Amino acid sequence: MNPFSYARPTRIEEAISLFGPQSRYIAGGTNLLDLMKENVERPEQLIDITQLPLKSIEETPEGGVRIGALVSNADLAWHALIERRYPLLAKAILAGASPQLRNMASTGGNLLQRTRCYYFYDSTVPCNKRERGSGCPARDGLNRIHAILGHSEQCIAVHPSDMCVALAALDAVVLVTGPQGERRVDFRDFHRLPGDQPERDNTLADGELITAIELPAAGYAEHSAYLKLRDRASYAFALVSVAAALEIDGGIIRSARIALGGVAHKPWRCTEAEDALVGEPAEQSAFEQAAQRILQGASGFEHNAFKIELSQRAIVRALTEATEGTAA
Repeated sequence: MNPFSYARPTRIEEAISLFGPQSRYIAGGTNLLDLMKENVERPEQLIDITQLPLKSIEETPEGGVRIGALVSNADLAWHALIERRYPLLAKAILAGASPQLRNMASTGGNLLQRTRCYYFYDSTVPCNKRERGSGCPARDGLNRIHAILGHSEQCIAVHPSDMCVALAALDAVVLVTGPQGERRVDFRDFHRLPGDQPERDNTLADGELITAIELPAAGYAEHSAYLKLRDRASYAFALVSVAAALEIDGGIIRSARIALGGVAHKPWRCTEAEDALVGEPAEQSAFEQAAQRILQGASGFEHNAFKIELSQRAIVRALTEATEGTAA
């Protein structure tokens, strides 16, 4: 780990003014510190934001909920308002990490997790995410956990978060403040596919700080489910995960939201598949058609092609569980 300076501002404006080319914001540090220990990240300055006033959970005038960026994952998952109105989000958070990590990890930091690709973490081998143009050994190497959707010649890594999959399905909005002022980013536009810039995980500009996440009023509390398929039941990242949320009236789907994790560089949504479900009966044949639409164009590699069928089955199962109201 290289030497670095440390600052602990108490105001948002102060934190942003301190940010330089080799700075990193740090809250719980559950991912950043690991990256520093492995020499993947080598910041010259850490800006500790834990003293900023970003720890509240409150209802918005529009009927939604605003979650401060420094709310811990544990506090968010067990918050009465989230459990009651957004059980999909609570369940997704509790499916990730361990109790100890959830106590430390922040809501804003969860959005900024970096991939768990073996080659990305190994600074002795090439990786386009660490050094653009150096190569992607995962394409012909150990790629069992890697992407089947949205990958590029430059990178086939996947985003590791569980919470973000639920936030994608819930149409969350990310509130950001930076040198150019405040802005709102639809969740679907926050994370990036790798394209020819695999080193960029999201659309944040230099110095921008996540201040909050807003959820819309619709929480799909009655019909939602989070399904996570992994190699072991505890403390493992998803091979495939599905956040499914439905509005059902008289057995007919009136609204649908489906997001996948573990399959792409960002939480994966297919609005065409969601729209096609509207007006259909909430039954397996409709779910199977939706799964086919979502996975159209999916392609695997030597060790992860199994994820395509696994994803299809997972989508159908998650939608079935959502229909039955098994998210609580």
